[in-house]
Amino acid sequence: MALATLALGTVIGVIRLRRDGRVHESDGDRLSAADLGAGLGERATLVQFSTAFCQPCRATRRILADVSALVPGVSHVEIDAESRLDLVRRLDVMRTPTVFVLDPSGAVVKRAAGQPRKAEVLAALAEAVPPSHESSHQPDEM
Repeated sequence: MALATLALGTVIGVIRLRRDGRVHESDGDRLSAADLGAGLGERATLVQFSTAFCQPCRATRRILADVSALVPGVSHVEIDAESRLDLVRRLDVMRTPTVFVLDPSGAVVKRAAGQPRKAEVLAALAEAVPPSHESSHQPDEM
């Protein structure tokens, strides 16, 4: 019996490690500036649910701050999960950090539970962010 419990615990642990921080599709919730207590980003918003003593939340904060500084029009909003239980319940946040990627209208297009990797956040933004008109500008012909 103890061996079966240990095996089950190991399998659950491996599955959790493989899924931790992975960005995946969301079911289409929408958040407003009033929900967030801050304005939405012009092109996208990264919303992070954290708690005070969450060590991975600190690393996630740095990753999302770097990404929002790197990608124009993207803002990062951090929400204390303990003080916003209404949103935690509404969005089914089960652990911290949990990250949501919102499009310009506030629709949740991606989410990740656990600490996401910077590359995954950038890839999720590439799907959520509308193309910039500046990058598609062609030089005038003579």
